[in-house]
Amino acid sequence: MSIGEIVAVLRRRWYVMVPLTLISLLAGLHLYRSVPVSYQSQSSVALLDSTAVAELAPAFGNPISNAGGTLVVTADVLIRTLSGTDAARDLYGLGVTDPYTVGFAANTSGPVITLTVTGTDRTKVLDETNTLTAFAGEQLNALQAAAKVKPAYFVQTAPVVLPQTPVPQLKSRYQQVLGVVILGTTSAFTLSFLTDSGLAALARRRAAAASAAGLRGRGRRKPWGRQLDATALLSCYLALAFFIPSNLTLPGMGGVGTPANVFALLCLFWYLAAWLTGRLRPAAGTRLPRVVMCLLAFSVLASYLANATRGSSHKEVLAADRGLIGLLVWVSLVVLVSAGIQDRDRLDVLLRRAVVMGAVVAAIGYYDFFTATNIADEISIPGLQSSVAQITTLDRGSFTRPRSTTAQPLEFGGMLAILLPFAVQQAFDPVRRHLSVLRRWGPVVLMGGALPLTVSRTSIIGALIVVLVMVLRWKPERRWAAIGLLLGSVACFKVIVPGLIGTITTLFGSFLTNSDSSTQARTVKYSAIVPYLGERPLFGRGFGTFLPELFFFTDNQYMLTLAEMGLVGLLALLVLLFTGIHQGGAIRRLARTESDRELGQAFFASALVSLVISATFDALSFPMFAGMFFLTIAAGGSYLGFIRRAAPEPRTVESPCPSAAPHPAAPSRRPEHRQPVP
Repeated sequence: MSIGEIVAVLRRRWYVMVPLTLISLLAGLHLYRSVPVSYQSQSSVALLDSTAVAELAPAFGNPISNAGGTLVVTADVLIRTLSGTDAARDLYGLGVTDPYTVGFAANTSGPVITLTVTGTDRTKVLDETNTLTAFAGEQLNALQAAAKVKPAYFVQTAPVVLPQTPVPQLKSRYQQVLGVVILGTTSAFTLSFLTDSGLAALARRRAAAASAAGLRGRGRRKPWGRQLDATALLSCYLALAFFIPSNLTLPGMGGVGTPANVFALLCLFWYLAAWLTGRLRPAAGTRLPRVVMCLLAFSVLASYLANATRGSSHKEVLAADRGLIGLLVWVSLVVLVSAGIQDRDRLDVLLRRAVVMGAVVAAIGYYDFFTATNIADEISIPGLQSSVAQITTLDRGSFTRPRSTTAQPLEFGGMLAILLPFAVQQAFDPVRRHLSVLRRWGPVVLMGGALPLTVSRTSIIGALIVVLVMVLRWKPERRWAAIGLLLGSVACFKVIVPGLIGTITTLFGSFLTNSDSSTQARTVKYSAIVPYLGERPLFGRGFGTFLPELFFFTDNQYMLTLAEMGLVGLLALLVLLFTGIHQGGAIRRLARTESDRELGQAFFASALVSLVISATFDALSFPMFAGMFFLTIAAGGSYLGFIRRAAPEPRTVESPCPSAAPHPAAPSRRPEHRQPVP
């Protein structure tokens, strides 16, 4: 459906679009004028140890200040106390009736606590902030007195930021107004196409009746504009995702506000318009990824409701809203690939473009590695801001870990690992033999060579999985040649980049002996997830709400899913991952050519890589990796539909002989290269 056709539908159904849009604008204006402005005031206090604790004290000094050997534990106890219902009741009696939050100060690792009060009366908010600040010190003294700590050993609170003059919170007000306007405009858009579809169906029935009566209807003028398809739109998405650094986002949208994600949401509207008007129908046999995506969407929505039913902070509420936006982006990718692409040749084009663009990203990673810099740090686009504070060049050993246009070296390596199998498959594809060796094998060399440069266990594990899954299925002559090339590549790395292989070997050795600080930190975090899972085991705390600034980094997508979406969410994620593995195996079993068998093995390897490396970092928190993951899962379902429709009819008792005529399948990719297996 072209842009011209969309405009033509909206012009024909102006009596639906215009009134509903005006109503949404008026509702937004009324909300803007009726909702009072919120004001927010903050103060910060630091915990200071007593001077007497430096001396040997009875009962080993202050038991609260020495818990864990740091005052951070004391601060955590005070935060939990001030956030409790008893403290809220006492503060209400002192006149603090507006919502308040207590938490660790941002971008600090010490015992510094930030106190925030939000209300509609500026003067009252300032008074309540002063009251809350004084109450925090009183509560700390009460805790220590209850623990029978001698006054000489009391931990004291010292204001480091006095209660600030309340500032208006216009952002939340604008977000509410914008939400109403967007909801009304989206409803008007959808109803316009529903109306057009219904009236078009009625017109067709009338035309059929008139034709039966011998009448001739007047033909409709062909809409203007060039025809768009899902492959063209997804190619634009890939370009935005690969070549605009994934840490650059629209203001106020967080990590999900990348230009690529915003474009994917607009593409979802395009698909809805084409689907509602009957111009686009999902191809047969491609339903599996959409069904599995519905399971994931259900778990995300259930966790969103779970977050709404608990006393979550304002940051968690905004994070849950951003989680819904991320879900819509993933749904858009799955729907566009599995239901929007009707021709296998166009799906081949999409995968080839993904591989080529991924190779360019890998080439940028080489520049980062050998120049010890990050080229993405030098990219500045007006209107976009970094969603990740203070991104710096990461080193391991004596090597700079490249991230290219991604947000983190782990995302860079993970994204290349799930695209590498398709680069290998395309290099061996018989229909591409007429191309030069550089065009066929260039992406394989760039992607495969960039993986060790990240000096990451995640990248090496991903590369090993690709090698084991792909190489072991090849014929002996190709297999031994590939093993020889791999060994030669390792030798080249030892010569070109001295010390890299040794650093990677040491990295895995420390992991196996559990002597690596990174591994130990992750192991501790696994046990720290258990209390949050015990609080809400089924649906979790809310998708996207387990923020590092409020809690901690999990470095494990499965642990993060348990905390945010509970057991139901983890089950949905595992079903999605195993669906990708199933699709790859099914394509290989049903394929009639060796090229299609290798394509199925590539999907199998890519899904298996995603399954394994998701345990090494919070994969779905990174937009580029998440986008490629859902795109490849949906492409596997689409290819499986094409392969199934091209497969011969199964033999039955009634018809024991195969049909002479080919099965009415989708158009084949290259008919001249598809010979049935004898």
